[in-house]
Amino acid sequence: MTVNIERRKVVMARSRKLGHCICNPQEGCPCGVFEQHNVCPCAGERMPVRSEAVALTQHVRKAGCASKIGQADLHRILSVLPPVTDPNVLLGAAAGDDAGVYRIDDRWALVQTVDVFTPCVDDARLFGQIAAANSVSDVYAMGARPLTALSIVGFPIDELDGRFMQEMLQGGIEKLQEAGCSLIGGHSINDQEIKCGFAVTGLIDSGAAVERDRARAGDALVLTKPLGTGMVAFGAQIGRISADCLAEVGAAMAELNKDAAELMVERGAHACTDVTGFGLAGHLVEMMRGSGARAEIDLSALPVFSAVDECLEHEILGGAIERNREYSMAWVEAAEPAAERDLPILYDPQTSGGLLIALEEEAAAGLVQAMHDRGHPSTAVIGRVVEAGDGEHASRVVVSNPRPRSSAASGAVLARPEPPAPRPAAPSPAAAAHSAEAACCDSPPDLGPEDGQRVGDLFVAFMKKANQPGAIDARAKKLMAVALSIALRCETCLGNHLEGALAMGISRAEIDEAADLAVEFGGCPALMFYREACRELGI
Repeated sequence: MTVNIERRKVVMARSRKLGHCICNPQEGCPCGVFEQHNVCPCAGERMPVRSEAVALTQHVRKAGCASKIGQADLHRILSVLPPVTDPNVLLGAAAGDDAGVYRIDDRWALVQTVDVFTPCVDDARLFGQIAAANSVSDVYAMGARPLTALSIVGFPIDELDGRFMQEMLQGGIEKLQEAGCSLIGGHSINDQEIKCGFAVTGLIDSGAAVERDRARAGDALVLTKPLGTGMVAFGAQIGRISADCLAEVGAAMAELNKDAAELMVERGAHACTDVTGFGLAGHLVEMMRGSGARAEIDLSALPVFSAVDECLEHEILGGAIERNREYSMAWVEAAEPAAERDLPILYDPQTSGGLLIALEEEAAAGLVQAMHDRGHPSTAVIGRVVEAGDGEHASRVVVSNPRPRSSAASGAVLARPEPPAPRPAAPSPAAAAHSAEAACCDSPPDLGPEDGQRVGDLFVAFMKKANQPGAIDARAKKLMAVALSIALRCETCLGNHLEGALAMGISRAEIDEAADLAVEFGGCPALMFYREACRELGI
């Protein structure tokens, strides 16, 4: 990188006059980047970007449609917005999750939707394809034909090579072309998290739109894609999903709902919605509420990905499942206790999921067979719509017939992504109170033979002092160290502190209580991390 000293002087003089870094007002001048790397971002200087292979899901907190705002929060916010009064708006809301329909003349109407989310796979091109397939899905759910699209991209251009963004858009264009939809523009922002999506416009006969809220008692409910993308995406983030399983799920997410849309229109579907971030239960509850009916779901008929049973068994369940459960659980009822174990499937947030279609039973059988003939073997009748009885909630969903568990695991979920690093033997009780030397964090960066040794000695001395009993006794400090190791997910530190705690006579119940506090801050990844450590130690 060539440094323009004169430009740097001018820009830094302006920053110092203001008392703030002009490209990051939260810092002074010189900023931390300048002090550590001799790079002035305000003067247009940039750190070297990463051009090697990058796992996109490691650059986001929540993967795929799990990144969306929860249904309960969304309803609370949207409920106070003014209603749409334009008579040409045939269907729409201020910011709903399905497409809106706008009449342009006596026959035709526009169908418009927008969808943006974070990566659910690590391959940039595949992520672009999934984002496009997901974005046109709302248009297909109306029975409409997508025409044009605008891209929306968030990308950390200062950290990652722009070719990853190029590959995302290339994948999106490929999938849009498959849908007969043209990308005609877009918008991008420099964002810490990667995001991609599309605003899509489609066309439909204004009297032929398949709405979400028109299901009828006696209708069969058909689902056209397997469930489980949220579990798999979360499992991939923590290194628990095999490559074969990821390939299976990635291909399904990139698959268009085009065939399903065409076939449901041919067979006179009464209602339809695509299943995405709110999970099957969330979208079904909304369908039943608007239709004034209730639903019965056969859990054993649900199409799911190969990893789902193992994800349930190992509790590889992301936080978005709990968020969706919070909203939908009031309307969902398990007809038998055994069905409770499968309920997370209903709340799992789907990315580019299938269509949920309500239509007459005979037509549903023909739709399922036609989908199978077109290469969509997972399409299945999963339940039916029934009339709400006196005093019953119209949106009630009753689930029964738990899914059978296979006796042999499929191997989709890995017990561990890689062998654990070796750890030193457990310290003696006497040494446990002064366990700073055993912590992996007492190895500072190599600053040179002299400086590195000096800083290392100072850090070890500090850790010894910090671990000594004072106003807080040694047991309490050890439990604090356990909690911090979990929250920060430092494997070596946690192993040493757990062994040290047990050597001091601290009970498992006390350790679990400290761990609960860490999980409260770190969420499901921290919980999975703690459970793995306990399994390794056999405690």
